[in-house]
Amino acid sequence: MKLISHGISRIEKNLSVILMFSMAIVVTLAVAFRYVLNAPLSWAGEVSVFLLIWISFIGGSLGLKYKSQAAVTIVLDYAPKKIKKILLISGHIIMLLFLILLIIYSFKWITSPSVAFQKSTAMLLPMWIPYLAVPLGLTFSAIHLLSNLMDIVRKKGEL
Repeated sequence: MKLISHGISRIEKNLSVILMFSMAIVVTLAVAFRYVLNAPLSWAGEVSVFLLIWISFIGGSLGLKYKSQAAVTIVLDYAPKKIKKILLISGHIIMLLFLILLIIYSFKWITSPSVAFQKSTAMLLPMWIPYLAVPLGLTFSAIHLLSNLMDIVRKKGEL
């Protein structure tokens, strides 16, 4: 599982770089066309929003992979090792169950007829493409979380 998580994170990192670079170019072009050439790009705002959505879900997944998400750890900091391990395992299982529930509903949403025929306003892009960031990002998050859970279960010493 760790190997799969590592491979996915490598893909996510590369994709994040491409998406961030693309977003920087689109926003720069939008500003230049609007204020320098007085000819605003009608599609730039839409593309920026779609890129930001993809970046957010991929970044959230990477945050789980590297355990850099926001957390309140005061209870864990003062808990004995055995209790700490139980709390960490319980927390990971709860998060995994929640992610699985979200993944199921997001795939149902993506494959629903209302989304299948929906198009974006400016570019007429099928909306399943930007919406796909949700189930994909959540699936990657679940894989990373499962990998982290397996690491916690296997560890004998310091957590």
